Amino acid sequence: MARVAVVTGGTRGIGEAISVGLKEAGFTVAANYGGNDEAANKFKESTGISVYKWDVGSFAACKEGLEKVEADLGPVDVLINNAGITRDGMLHKMSEENWRSVITTNLDSAFNMCRNVIEGMRARGFGRIINISSINGQKGQMGQTNYSAAKAGIVGFTKSLAQENAFKGITVNAICPGYIATEMVKAVPEEVLKSKILPFIPAGRLGEPEEIARCVNFLASDDAGFITGSTISANGGQYMA
Repeated sequence: MARVAVVTGGTRGIGEAISVGLKEAGFTVAANYGGNDEAANKFKESTGISVYKWDVGSFAACKEGLEKVEADLGPVDVLINNAGITRDGMLHKMSEENWRSVITTNLDSAFNMCRNVIEGMRARGFGRIINISSINGQKGQMGQTNYSAAKAGIVGFTKSLAQENAFKGITVNAICPGYIATEMVKAVPEEVLKSKILPFIPAGRLGEPEEIARCVNFLASDDAGFITGSTISANGGQYMA
């Protein structure tokens, strides 16, 4: 029977590529999304992947959503915590709402999701948890104290959870993408892209969402069973940690 994988923020951008990549690798995939029904329905129609709507920032919503996934598809074997938002601004101008919304969606969600699957993984003696962090969680970024703090927190969360569960056959790893050619990055003015971003990427280009998906596929596979607590930097050489 195919292993069940849940991808949060799994219907757009990097999450979409991850969901499709896992399906192509033979997993049964459930793609979570938070609010864009039109995009989610379009994704479902084009890929045949089941979609589930809930707020990953809510513990109760994650519990209910995961119970629905397991009732439909079976126990969750693989979890990819990918959902994230940005609310950029310099700290001296940042509202409390913009701080808390990013921390809730980008960091609290990892606890909300993992806490609701970890006991089942431990009981079955298998699990793959892959947390999508960011280059800016490694090096920081002006105007992103909220985002960088959340993504740095994901790395520490990953290392700790990996230590707790390695002996139970569960691996926990993080991926830190750099600038990836998603809709959000492509919306950056071309002049800014050419003068402020690409010159600092040794590879000389943006990454592709599918390149992150291939990292996920490897970490989700049996071949990666001895890799846990690791952070993969997929950023074209922009930052080497």
